[in-house]
Amino acid sequence: MTGPRILKGIEFARPRNAEPLLLDLYLPAGETRQGARPAVVHFHGGGWRMGERSSLGPAVDGFGLSPIEQLADAGFVVASADYRLSGVATFPAQLADAKAAVRWLRTHAAEYGVDPHRIYAWGDSAGGHLASLLGLTAGAAEFAGQGGTDGTDSDDSVAGVVAWYPPTDLLRMGEQAGPDAVARADDPGSREALLIGAQPADAPDKARAASPLSYVHAGAPPFLLIHGTADRFVPAAQSTSLAAALEGAGNAVDLLLLEGADHMWTSPDGNSGAAERAIAATLDFFRRHAEQH
Repeated sequence: MTGPRILKGIEFARPRNAEPLLLDLYLPAGETRQGARPAVVHFHGGGWRMGERSSLGPAVDGFGLSPIEQLADAGFVVASADYRLSGVATFPAQLADAKAAVRWLRTHAAEYGVDPHRIYAWGDSAGGHLASLLGLTAGAAEFAGQGGTDGTDSDDSVAGVVAWYPPTDLLRMGEQAGPDAVARADDPGSREALLIGAQPADAPDKARAASPLSYVHAGAPPFLLIHGTADRFVPAAQSTSLAAALEGAGNAVDLLLLEGADHMWTSPDGNSGAAERAIAATLDFFRRHAEQH
């Protein structure tokens, strides 16, 4: 079986006072008889301060399951995109970059055989946070022209979102941390503090502005939230609270809690079972919605 064709390091945006932003494009092998293909824009994790495109973190990468390639093999074009890290710029720069990636893919849809009406977002951890924000802030006036990324006047909407263990409520994240937490949002110099440029408790407005939970509304695209119940970095309550809010607003949302799984789907015995379940659920979600759209 021939794998996807991968085009690496395509520039999709050039923010002011920052390095150009790049993406890797995974193109399914073979021709499609059903017209343009659905597409997924992927955003990596790393606490907004580290990580690199086309990676799902060292633990998931180490399982050798290649979820991005699996998605391409299933017939999706996948764009795995950079965004500015918190050492370069604070929020909302990261969201501006994520929106720029979606706009770039939609603008170049015909060139790469993409259906512009079937573009989805997927991310893990910090990337899941950005994917969730993408799904909830399409066309939002408060983000127009922010972040120093050009081209903010075109369509940045997505048709669905998959988020793996995403931060969704930066203001409550610290209090939700379990006793065995490796990191807490209210720790001095936390990842969340670096993202917004202040401790969340000291800057509640900034914390809310960077929280997907703040933007839940009726008419949001369908969501799939997947979280491990033993996550020591991002409490599972971050996904359950967003799922409840989405459902309460009348939106379609699936919540999958993987019992005993930690961040990046690790487990005490090192097996890849949780990662395999998360990947299977992700593929199923995108397939179902691409077929229905």
